[in-house]
Amino acid sequence: MKRRLLTQATALVLALGASSAALAQEVTLRLISGFAENGIYVQRLQPWINKVNAEGKGVLQINFIGGPRAIPSFELGNAVKTGVVDMALNTGAFYTNVMPEADFLKLTQIPVAEQRKNGAFDAINKVWNEKGNMQYLARMVENQPFHIYTNKKVDKPDLAGQKIRITPVYRDFFQALNASVITTPPGEVYTALERGVVDGYGWPIGGIFDFNWHEKTKFRIDPGFYDAEVSLIMNLPVYKKLTDAQRNYLQKQLLALEAENTFWARYGAEEIARQTKAGIQTITFDAATSKAFRDKAYDIGWAGATKQSPEVAARFKALFSK
Repeated sequence: MKRRLLTQATALVLALGASSAALAQEVTLRLISGFAENGIYVQRLQPWINKVNAEGKGVLQINFIGGPRAIPSFELGNAVKTGVVDMALNTGAFYTNVMPEADFLKLTQIPVAEQRKNGAFDAINKVWNEKGNMQYLARMVENQPFHIYTNKKVDKPDLAGQKIRITPVYRDFFQALNASVITTPPGEVYTALERGVVDGYGWPIGGIFDFNWHEKTKFRIDPGFYDAEVSLIMNLPVYKKLTDAQRNYLQKQLLALEAENTFWARYGAEEIARQTKAGIQTITFDAATSKAFRDKAYDIGWAGATKQSPEVAARFKALFSK
């Protein structure tokens, strides 16, 4: 009788152990977006999350909690750093308060696939690990140059007398163009334009329709400059706690996400046509002025990066430039 009870108890312990082991093989990561849930970036990410969850049962799941209403955009980087949230869809411009180097990603001139091959991706992660307590996972937006959108027509690259809404991405550049700069969250730009608080703003070629800014925008200045960076980042301790199977599965899905980045060039062309149809006029300069305008953006960008973090800037510039 005692032997039978012992056997049953042993079986129960083994069963519970097997069940616990099975449960331990699945991890759920909490993800928050620094961008609005109805915007193009989250719209592009949602199918990927669904795919990860459908194919990753028993291994890895992602729980998408929401956008800036859950954690404000400019607080999200620190939330990842401290482990309040496991993952984030974010841009470096939103977490320069964690580390100024986050903003350097705008200066990349080569695709992320090449960055993974030439050592740039590893160099980014060295800095992100050490200074941000983060793992830089994947870049899901590229080929999205920034532009100046304004309601005051100009005939040369000079924003004197204009109040322009900025993020850290283009603060130095716009100031060098003589603009008066104002920082506001994206959700306040429409009202700022409507009330004349700002005359214009900086933004990538895509996305202004997500906020209805086209209704209050008259001109777009070409050419574009820099490259909008939107990436997935992760709390480093959480990343390190993943099993090999979980990490390999996540990496496979991250590479699949980046493989879809060809979408952004098509999207940019579609957005240009859409802006034209909406009545936004294009301001262009002659070839020499356009080249000087774009070169100035990068010269100022790298000068600012060098001032903030000279060693990292030098390392990144060699790896990011064509």
